[in-house]
Amino acid sequence: QARWKSSLDAFAAADKAQLPAAGGVLFVGSSTIRMWSSLARDFREQPVVINRGFGGSTMAECNLFVRDLVTRYKPRHVLVYAGDNDLALGRTPMDVMHDFAQFARTVREELPDTRISYISIKPSPSREALLPKIRETNDIVAAYLRTQANTDYIDIFTPMMGSDGRPRAELFLPDRLHMNETGYRLWHGVIAAHVPAT
Repeated sequence: QARWKSSLDAFAAADKAQLPAAGGVLFVGSSTIRMWSSLARDFREQPVVINRGFGGSTMAECNLFVRDLVTRYKPRHVLVYAGDNDLALGRTPMDVMHDFAQFARTVREELPDTRISYISIKPSPSREALLPKIRETNDIVAAYLRTQANTDYIDIFTPMMGSDGRPRAELFLPDRLHMNETGYRLWHGVIAAHVPAT
């Protein structure tokens, strides 16, 4: 918890200044969400868009902080992006799936009508060695979601892979891990279809 104190304090300060209205669309996850600076503008047809990305976080930590970062806002739709940092730290695809399943259970228990979407783990050039584990994680999370009502799996992995079977480098910043504006445009195009206007 101490590791994330500055992020959690920043969210608390923002809430104190203006608590987001209930019934919004909430994005939570690692730095890919945190760095999506145009998120509210990209989804401006939604009356309330909340960004609760905290850089470097794992699916395990999203699960740990689910009440602080998700359920307290009473969103109608939660979209989570996490898992690649878990794999980079040596955790297994099943670890990620179990943490996501627990995250989803907590959301469902507290907010039974809220839609839950999992954004697939992206194929970053800097983590190309992890592609087999990324594919496995995506596959088992997608399979789990097919058994759950009012959920969906959003595949951003496939359009981010090139015809040569490698991650599309043109979608990434020089660090080869985080996305550039072109990458976020691709994400918006895919994800928007899963976030209908109210």
